Amino acid sequence: MPDADFTLFATAIGCCGIAWGERALIGVQLPESTEAGTRARLLRGLPELSEAEAPPWVLLAIARIQALLNGAQDDLADIPLDMDRVSPFHQRVYEITRAIPPGRTLTYGDVAQRLGDPGAARAVGQALGHNPFAPVVPCHRVLAARGAGGGFSAEGGVATKLRMLQIEKAQMGPERGLFD
Repeated sequence: MPDADFTLFATAIGCCGIAWGERALIGVQLPESTEAGTRARLLRGLPELSEAEAPPWVLLAIARIQALLNGAQDDLADIPLDMDRVSPFHQRVYEITRAIPPGRTLTYGDVAQRLGDPGAARAVGQALGHNPFAPVVPCHRVLAARGAGGGFSAEGGVATKLRMLQIEKAQMGPERGLFD
């Protein structure tokens, strides 16, 4: 991928990573236990990246992610994402997930329902487990049935997911009328 770079940045939950191309983000990495771990995990999927100073539009995205992880109610929905490496099914899952506002949650089954495939809850979970844009695609807002944490592929697993929901002061379930 030509002209693709990344940088690491501090947040309330640890050191995150962000990767960008010319016009859109190509990856966001939640914290690992160390900066080196965050860097390595980001580069695992994008080995061609170079570490660089972020351009102004990426600095703005970083500031908004930092604010979200400090409790700001920003849905980050207008941050451009490069979905070229993402399957069409995953893109649909991510689109629905991006529409969940901060402080709200859906279940994997709810997302499958919105996809028009009520039996796809497990596939939704797998798609979110491969989310290359967390928390811009807020997979932490999708829970297992009856509000259970479900899985979470970030360092710390479900504990990290629940911490992020606590920061957002999450209420379980969609707002009335949000998806109707």
